[in-house]
Amino acid sequence: MSLISNIAQSAAKAAKKLALLDTETKNAVLLAMAQGLRAHNSPILTANEQDLAHAQSMGLSAAMIDRLTLTSERIDAMAAGIETLVELDDPVGHVRDFGERPNGIKIRKMRVPLGVICMIYEARPNVTADAGALCFKSGNAVVLRGGKEALHSSMAIAAVMHNVLEQFNLPKALISVVPDPDRALLMELMQQRGLIDLIIPRGGEGLINFVTDNSKIPVIQHFKGVCHLYVDKEADLDKAINLLVNGKTQRTGVCNALECLLVDQAISEQFLPKVAKVLAEKGVKINACKDATPYFENATMLNDDEFGEEYLCLEIAIRVVAGFIGAVEHIEQFGSHHTEVICTKNEKIATKFQQVIDASVVMVNASSRFSDGCELGLGAEIGIATTKLHAYGPMGLESLTTEKFLVNGNGQVRT
Repeated sequence: MSLISNIAQSAAKAAKKLALLDTETKNAVLLAMAQGLRAHNSPILTANEQDLAHAQSMGLSAAMIDRLTLTSERIDAMAAGIETLVELDDPVGHVRDFGERPNGIKIRKMRVPLGVICMIYEARPNVTADAGALCFKSGNAVVLRGGKEALHSSMAIAAVMHNVLEQFNLPKALISVVPDPDRALLMELMQQRGLIDLIIPRGGEGLINFVTDNSKIPVIQHFKGVCHLYVDKEADLDKAINLLVNGKTQRTGVCNALECLLVDQAISEQFLPKVAKVLAEKGVKINACKDATPYFENATMLNDDEFGEEYLCLEIAIRVVAGFIGAVEHIEQFGSHHTEVICTKNEKIATKFQQVIDASVVMVNASSRFSDGCELGLGAEIGIATTKLHAYGPMGLESLTTEKFLVNGNGQVRT
């Protein structure tokens, strides 16, 4: 039996045991995992230093290195995310009553785990903890295949979680890490139909496309995050500046960072000088349409078909649009179905924006950086689905379950 077949079969077997575990025990395990991460802060950081040294020698981008980097604060945030899951309701076993049919049969639907979930990710060691905890609470086993960039960090985090599982006499295969980043093993992993129920890739667009094109297992897609902020003519401009600065500069290498600013032409003369001043202070490189370019020093002018870039750094696109309709048309053409934001004091326009914009998260007067499972009350997230089957947006516990019908009768037969 190959390494991958053994991992997949062990995970499938372990998932059956986990499906029977009660919520109280699952929560106790999760709390122990959170405590373990904090207690093993030093060895995790040491492993991460190995990954960072290798990443820098390979010349990885600043965005990739940012995602790869662990600090004591980020480890504490991983632990806090797990503790948040403990406070959330367990979706497994939740029953919805569909009533009684005229023939007397009674119909309900019950939430059940998906089974075995495979995570394929790049330089994101936090996914090891987030996905492990989310899958565990939702009753799923998980197979984690991280990139070579984060292998030492992922193995160190998984070792802490494995130690806790063993303390509770649970199989380590509930949280499995593929120890070899060989591309051939990845191909074999994506062929494990019948053992693995769902694949969730997290990383660059190239990785998502590769997994989607080659997997025999259903894939939840998380494409690039080209997030827009539209500043309406009735916006509070001070709030708009704050949303822009936070969304673009607080952390640039993440999918919920702003990549494009859209400004209603009715306020462009008033607003763009403020934008130019604050973005210059932050060192943000500007790419702008012909109407916005004159407001910025050293801006690169973009043609109308050159928007839609995911910069993941201190760089942004800026476009003056013909009001609400112009903003909607731009987002329809260049958006990535991730997160879109409007800044306005007009409640009718805000509501209309949320209704017509096709994105997994649509915000009014709030930073795009809140498009995150933890910030939205889901605890740690396993990913942000930008396609609509079967989840859309940040995926928490409920997104990792499905429903089955429960039908109770008294000897009825169909005629």
